Amino acid sequence: MSKLTLKEKISYGLGDFGNGFMFDLGQAYLLKFYTDVCGIASTAAGGIFLFTKVFDAFMDPIAGIAIDSRKNIGKNGRFKPIMFFSSILLAILTVITFTTPVGASAHQKLIYGYATYMIWGLMYSFTNVPYGSLASVMTQDVQDRANLASFRQAGSVSALLITGVAFMPIVTHFSDSKVGFPIAAGIMSLVGVISFFITFKNTKEVVEVKRSNEKVRPKDFANAVFTNKPLLTLILMTVFSISAYNIKTSMMVYFCQYYLGNAALLSRTNFFTIGSSIVAILFIPTLVKKLGKKRTAILGFSMSFIADGLNFILPVHIVSFTILMAISFIGIALPNGATWAFVSDVIDYGEWHTGERREGITYSAFNFSRKIAQAIAGSLSGFGLALIGYVPNVKQSAQTLLGMKGLLMLYPCIALIIAAIVLGVLYGLSDKKYKDIVADLQAGRYEKKTV
Repeated sequence: MSKLTLKEKISYGLGDFGNGFMFDLGQAYLLKFYTDVCGIASTAAGGIFLFTKVFDAFMDPIAGIAIDSRKNIGKNGRFKPIMFFSSILLAILTVITFTTPVGASAHQKLIYGYATYMIWGLMYSFTNVPYGSLASVMTQDVQDRANLASFRQAGSVSALLITGVAFMPIVTHFSDSKVGFPIAAGIMSLVGVISFFITFKNTKEVVEVKRSNEKVRPKDFANAVFTNKPLLTLILMTVFSISAYNIKTSMMVYFCQYYLGNAALLSRTNFFTIGSSIVAILFIPTLVKKLGKKRTAILGFSMSFIADGLNFILPVHIVSFTILMAISFIGIALPNGATWAFVSDVIDYGEWHTGERREGITYSAFNFSRKIAQAIAGSLSGFGLALIGYVPNVKQSAQTLLGMKGLLMLYPCIALIIAAIVLGVLYGLSDKKYKDIVADLQAGRYEKKTV
């Protein structure tokens, strides 16, 4: 069982750093681009997120089956070549999503938004599924996987911090937002591709996997997913946790501009709130070692929903708002980081449980839940803005401002309470049981239960 070097851990984390430089833009700023620059109604923009993210969710299993059907090719293995090549195409598509056809009608802009974001989502699947599966073949050591999860989350949050601080100032540097948005997206996407290249060059697929030569069938997908109770628990938990996280990032730009009355506060607020969560990520390996992954995640959920609840109840003051939002981001960083170690564990559980190892399928099934959560967050943001009476670029009513506060704080509070309950009650794959499963796998013993 290999022990990973610091270089390998950092290089793996840079994959999610690069991923964030393209993914976070869509989650945090694309709705703003649609409503305030393209002139698309908020309900219609919410529909784009709802439909395309559900479409993307079904693309992940397709990507997973395609990747699991691929044989090892050369020294770079099965996952890394697909990951890196797809990241280049994803970067190009990221820029395209922040453009709009010149002289297009409202209807044409809407069609263009659907088409470009759907294609973007397809390419994201072929970038993220192999990247997420990579950790499971880099090591089977529990502490190494906790470290990889920590570095991955550090990369993700660092990307969110940098894009949160730098993206809008780059956009506003240009007098025309229709020029500023794609240029800012292009700069961020270039950083993303470079980061994926470092991951490609400095990681290795070392876990030996025995595979049959049979083609992967829909039955194999069902067997890999629906007999894996720990995976199904993670899927259910993620629907609530990721939707809470994503709605916070997408609503922050609206809240700063209209509720706090100063759009420039977005960069400063993001610097303190997201920056604080990076500190928390450094403690994930230590917390996992002392408490285990499950208790670490529940601790984080509890910190986050308590902070969000207090932030919603208390009158908004920039200092208290920022402090409580920072605590919320610190809290949610813990389960979001530990989740990647959970995913690697359930891949091994699936192999032990069925006798077949399906990294791509398992990870894509988990990623399905993330896409559904993103669909909920994106559509809830768009539909929610319409419901509370939001009108772009004007002073908002008191009712609209209260609605923004609820979308930013109250929904995440409720969703994270549910996520904590799901994980606490339903997830039964303890770290001790996982170590026993690894020992069985190394000895060639399998439980082999199928649908």
